[in-house]
Amino acid sequence: MVRKEELTYKSRDRQTMLHAIRWIPEGEPIAIVQIIHGMQEYIDRFDEFANYLAEKGIIVIGNDHLGHGGSVGEKGTYGYFCKNDPATVLVRDAHRLKKMTQEEYPGIPCLILGHSFGSFVAREYITRYGTGIKGAIIQGTAFMPNGTVKSLGGLVNFLSVLMGEKYRSTMVNNMAFKNYTKRIDNPRTPFDWLSHNEASIDKYIADPACNFVFTLNGFKTMAELLKRVQDTDKMEDIPKDLHILITAGKEDPVGNYGEGPEKLYNIYKNDLQIKDVELKLYDGLRHELQQEIGREQVYADQYEWIKKVIESGAKN
Repeated sequence: MVRKEELTYKSRDRQTMLHAIRWIPEGEPIAIVQIIHGMQEYIDRFDEFANYLAEKGIIVIGNDHLGHGGSVGEKGTYGYFCKNDPATVLVRDAHRLKKMTQEEYPGIPCLILGHSFGSFVAREYITRYGTGIKGAIIQGTAFMPNGTVKSLGGLVNFLSVLMGEKYRSTMVNNMAFKNYTKRIDNPRTPFDWLSHNEASIDKYIADPACNFVFTLNGFKTMAELLKRVQDTDKMEDIPKDLHILITAGKEDPVGNYGEGPEKLYNIYKNDLQIKDVELKLYDGLRHELQQEIGREQVYADQYEWIKKVIESGAKN
């Protein structure tokens, strides 16, 4: 029987109480897996996957980012993180939850899974705190041309001066997402790129905690994270003995249909010579692997990888 706990803790923005969830298995846990969710969603969207892992003896934890889910609060704004250095705050918020959980469950190996925007947070996390975890799953990630990232950051900064950081720009939103359905014949909705699972997409569209436009602050944070995680000098701080799984659907436009994840794999494996890096691309699957039709295979593959890492005897 899996026990689901909700908790709150203070963000590193020094004012917001963050919402978090723990899925706790019966008996002695074999690992802790921390999920870092994507933009315009929240941690409970991973409930099915979290229960799957917890039934196999793994504690699963995750928080709603600032500006997301239960962390928004009565006076909060969806898609707005915080004023001062949100790219760092998001990483430190994840780290704080990890430390809190490890204090309650000392000696249990910890891994992270970052999905989509959360993969950018996870990629920054492993440059800062990678020595404290055994492994990282980088899922649905992107590798954008540096010129594109710089242009996005410049445009958002310019608009922020004119309109304010909480402004929602349809232009910027279209620049980010409009072409994501270009390879889909007769898309049913603008969100068909997420998965083939129509029920999941309809639920996403009907959910005000998902179907909103990011603020300029949100896009600015994304550009800053991309700038950091694509800096090869910063990547040198990733521990060479960290186990890394890079995974995505081959029909995922976020990673340019597998090109972005493959480029990241080659940098980690060949340029940085990290000892254990795997790349797993799924034919026919789109962006949200935990929501996709056929997700059962994704669940099984990720569990087997986690189990292999736990049993490897690598440095914790």
